[in-house]
Amino acid sequence: MLRPDEINITRHAPEAGCSPEVAQHYTRWLATHHYENFNVVSWLLPKALHQHFYNVYAYCRWADDLGDEVPDAARALELLAWWEHELDACYEGKPSHPVFVALRETIVAKDIPRQPFADLLKAFRRDQTVKRYANWDAVLGYCLYSANPVGRLVLYLCGYRDEQRQRLSDATCTALQLANFWQDVSRDLDIGRIYIPLDGAAVHGLSENDIVERRFDERYVGLMKDLIIRTRALFAEGRPLAKMVDGRLSVDVEMFSRGGLAVLDAIEAIGYDTLHRRPAVNKMKQAALLGRALVAHLAGGNAHSNESAPLLAVAGAQHAAPQLRTSVADSYEECHRIARASHSNFYYAFFLLSKPKRDALAALYAFMRLVDDVSDENQNLLAKQRGLAKWRAAFDEAVTGHSQLFDGNAAMPLPSETVYGEAEVLPALVDTMHRYKIPARYLHDLISGAEMDLMVRTYPTFDRLREYCYRVAGTVGLTCTHVFGFHDAHALDLAEKLGLAFQLTNIIRDVHEDYKLGRVYLPEEDLHRYGVSPKDFGRSETTLGVRELLRFEAERAWQLYEEGSALLGLIDTDSRGALWLLVHTYSALLGRIELLDFAVFGERVRLSKAEKMMFIAKARFGRTTEENILEKRDRDRRRAGGAGGRRRAG
Repeated sequence: MLRPDEINITRHAPEAGCSPEVAQHYTRWLATHHYENFNVVSWLLPKALHQHFYNVYAYCRWADDLGDEVPDAARALELLAWWEHELDACYEGKPSHPVFVALRETIVAKDIPRQPFADLLKAFRRDQTVKRYANWDAVLGYCLYSANPVGRLVLYLCGYRDEQRQRLSDATCTALQLANFWQDVSRDLDIGRIYIPLDGAAVHGLSENDIVERRFDERYVGLMKDLIIRTRALFAEGRPLAKMVDGRLSVDVEMFSRGGLAVLDAIEAIGYDTLHRRPAVNKMKQAALLGRALVAHLAGGNAHSNESAPLLAVAGAQHAAPQLRTSVADSYEECHRIARASHSNFYYAFFLLSKPKRDALAALYAFMRLVDDVSDENQNLLAKQRGLAKWRAAFDEAVTGHSQLFDGNAAMPLPSETVYGEAEVLPALVDTMHRYKIPARYLHDLISGAEMDLMVRTYPTFDRLREYCYRVAGTVGLTCTHVFGFHDAHALDLAEKLGLAFQLTNIIRDVHEDYKLGRVYLPEEDLHRYGVSPKDFGRSETTLGVRELLRFEAERAWQLYEEGSALLGLIDTDSRGALWLLVHTYSALLGRIELLDFAVFGERVRLSKAEKMMFIAKARFGRTTEENILEKRDRDRRRAGGAGGRRRAG
């Protein structure tokens, strides 16, 4: 039980067991007098909803203060347990505390389940005991309880109960919570908390102590850039919600999304130094954001399409007149042209799919090809970085304005600063993402992989290399699996493994060529294990140490192939031939490298066109099973010890 005046919020609370009228007057007073960064009730919401919002807010405000305003963690946990007991009494129809007396009427009127209220308490309890988060999933796990329930409560209040809107709301609320974390790094450090995922910090060479000591340098900048990219992707994922709710609520949803993105912009504007400063969105910027949301609503268009002249006037921005995008139909044709010109192993698999899926893979491949070309172009570093930044901005613009891209033949506005190929490729890409529900974060991660190629020349550990492989190849497997169709979430884990296997195969094959380009992808820890120097990759012939190193990496790849092959049984039947062909082709390439005893320093190891045609015929007319997805000769030879193994034994 709370002691009188133990925390400030108790000072104006009426007695327990008060009338509903008194209780509602209190929650309304609390919502309109307690300091917040936002108005608890928007003037756009129907008046009939105002009191319900006040009641829910009062519950959240009290719970938050019980967790944060009590200095002793053990006492805070006691009070949170008491608050949950009061919640249970409310759901049993016996509310006592004035907040629950008011909330009871809202719960009954809107048929709100107990879960979101209880989930919030889990987050406040966690704050008492957990001060650090080891990885990204742990941070998202916290947001699951601290942020997502709030969005779901708003949906319940407004009469929405479906899973699709809840999922979009979760993405937006998580993004808002993350933006707040990155904004409040300094404040959280003051109270002993770090919400930055520590493994992500370690990737950039930052230790927990570096953060505690507030050491700001290029490592922290890189970390913040990565976190902001991930957060922007979540905002993009949740943005369709604004078009799926009542017009007045849509402005609020839009405003919150824009506000969160403005926080990220503010972090970038101060050079990412949130260790020492808390970036803020000023009043003028807030007014501009509201103007954008209102005009988007009044225009009846998508809130994130290219805005009209009145909106630009409200925002105080000036842009060149928009160009026009290619129609979606023409865009798919251009994507096929790019894919055909590449002569990639991926393109042959397209022929085994239905036309819609074939088009989708062409769109994905074309986008990935053009992004990859930027990092490989013969330009200076700054030009390449700018090129990738343009691609990210263009992609973000296309995704967040996606409602204009699904017409099939309509022309679409293009951002004023363009990059080669975006007008031709993005309409088909966004159409594909919409049709196959491909999360935007996969392609944001892919661009991050291309950015790594510009800055990272060596990889100290396999875990660091795995992160790179996920970005440039795991994301490919994930996007393709969405197109293939799957009904078991485990399919995505297997797709990521196959992507990693494909990339390791490429790395082994191209180790000599990559060295000449100044890159060594194989982990330094593995080079040390086999006594290999990076300079050994520049020799004219493969040394014994390099062969043993490559054999070790090949075994890693084979294990991933064998584990990932189970994906074949988890995707749609009409897609299995294409996946079988891809895995069979890449595993055969690795087998060929083994057969040559890892002599990869001369002519590039390839499969002949005749071999590829034979594989296509098998995939099209033969039995495609998990048992024969890996080329049998290579598997049997490896079990016998491999080509190199037989040579050493003899």
